[in-house]
Amino acid sequence: MMSVLYQKAEEQFKKRLPFVLYSKPGETTVVGIFQKDASLHFTTDFKEEGFVFAPFQGEQFVLLPKEKSDVFTEAYTRIAIENNNTVFGADVAAKENFEQLVQNGVDAICKGDFKKVVLSRKETVSLENVTPFELFKKLLLAYPAAFKYCFFHPEIGMWLGATPEQLLKASGDRIKTVALAGTQVYHEGEIKWEIKEQEEQEFVTEFILEGLEDYAAEKNSSKPYTFRAGNIVHIKTDIEARLHERQDLGKIIKMLHPTPAVCGLPKEASKKFILENEGYDREYYSGFLGELNRDFAKDKPENSDLFVNLRCMKLQNGKANLYIGCGITKDSIPEKEFIETVNKSLTLKNILG
Repeated sequence: MMSVLYQKAEEQFKKRLPFVLYSKPGETTVVGIFQKDASLHFTTDFKEEGFVFAPFQGEQFVLLPKEKSDVFTEAYTRIAIENNNTVFGADVAAKENFEQLVQNGVDAICKGDFKKVVLSRKETVSLENVTPFELFKKLLLAYPAAFKYCFFHPEIGMWLGATPEQLLKASGDRIKTVALAGTQVYHEGEIKWEIKEQEEQEFVTEFILEGLEDYAAEKNSSKPYTFRAGNIVHIKTDIEARLHERQDLGKIIKMLHPTPAVCGLPKEASKKFILENEGYDREYYSGFLGELNRDFAKDKPENSDLFVNLRCMKLQNGKANLYIGCGITKDSIPEKEFIETVNKSLTLKNILG
């Protein structure tokens, strides 16, 4: 399956040269971008063409530039596979630590420090003789509605993920984004949302619409609806706008990132709490990634397709570091929030298991 593309990726990996393999939601094409040197390139104004990989914190927006890379695309056949929803045991210490972190977040909200904060944890799983490329193939088949990727840079490491969340889609002066919040395990029948989850989603929608005020000539938003991503569902609102100036794209990306869905509201206060209390470095988890100023599969300029880096893992020394988080409001119950992170971790554990 896609032997030429994977062969190229394996050669690139052996030479310790940067590359990315990715497939967009609903598509059956894999794009491979293979940088010709091992340099670490960055974008500051988001005017270049290439693939961007950005961290949660700071402005070191890594770029695989089109002009310094070879680009290949290949089609693959989508085969429906069942997610096995394997049951994994929870680490007692991890549970206690995360529940205490959530309680601290709730206390800070009740004190009026911020309205919402997104708190996360890292979980390490041993890998049994599996290559990143085998894992990427599994992601392709298991999560057709997500953005699936396998990214490597010798100075950053090997990252894989299947994220359900769009940061921004741009074509010329038109942009689309989403507000996504709330999480529960998917089940047949009507999905009911609690007031806490509906409020959390409203916070996110308001933040985005207010942020676009200075840049958009017109903007529209859908009613909130239930959106399925693998074995879980979220509340989602679609937002569209037309920009005054196409050159403002970089400013909008910086305004949106990190979104309230991965950080909180107000953004600066919740981000400060995360950096001071989470107790680990998120690195590229809850950053963003994707095509910058070119649709590589269709070879069209002035098209950007960026996603929030959720449901992701970093492979290191025979282990996979999984990153999982959830939105905390004044009504959050620490034990329930820990269970939410366990449910979210299944997206990746199902393909590791």
